[in-house]
Amino acid sequence: MQEEYRGRGVATALLRACEAWAGEKGCAEFASDCGLDNAASAVFHLRAGFAEAGRIICFTKRL
Repeated sequence: MQEEYRGRGVATALLRACEAWAGEKGCAEFASDCGLDNAASAVFHLRAGFAEAGRIICFTKRL
């Protein structure tokens, strides 16, 4: 994401709308993820009330 668009509350508003929609559908939990190197996203998630559930490493192999 480009820096000039950060900090305007758009992601928080979108998250709240998604949480409301999921709640209306009977969901009891909401999940998300971010890359291990994306500190800004990790901070956003923690401030938004998410708790870290674990860490993974993803692998690819070119054929």
